[in-house]
Amino acid sequence: MPKETGKKVVASNKKARHDYLIIDTLEAGMMLTGSEVKSLRMGRASLTDGYVFIERGEAWLDAAYIPEYLNGSWTNHAPRRKRKLLLHRQQIDKLYMKTREGGYTIVPLQIYFLDGRAKVEIALAKGKKEYDKRQTLRERQDQREADRAIASRKRLGE
Repeated sequence: MPKETGKKVVASNKKARHDYLIIDTLEAGMMLTGSEVKSLRMGRASLTDGYVFIERGEAWLDAAYIPEYLNGSWTNHAPRRKRKLLLHRQQIDKLYMKTREGGYTIVPLQIYFLDGRAKVEIALAKGKKEYDKRQTLRERQDQREADRAIASRKRLGE
């Protein structure tokens, strides 16, 4: 039985949700070294520049920043090394075929611990145009204003 239960988010990639239209999401395991796991448990990581690629039938997470473990020795890891993702063959093949079509990419959305195991949420995504980004921001702002108006109405009515 694992010591930890539940989901604990370590890093989130908010920029990916802004820059890309998310088509499909998957959960993948990661092959990590001991110092990387300890650094993640301290809550330190960044997915801002990270991306996923498929090479020789294997999925890899590259340029994700997991800083060196502070109490580590000469066995510490490289902060931006490429890390192998653990996915089923069918999932890898599906992602590979979609990215070969063109216009699609695979981006990491979150790194988290699920019942004590480090996982990464990846997404099949399509890049947004500049006007799509503005449209999304406008819709989000309109929704916030509507929610505020409803909340203030409820407060005045009660």
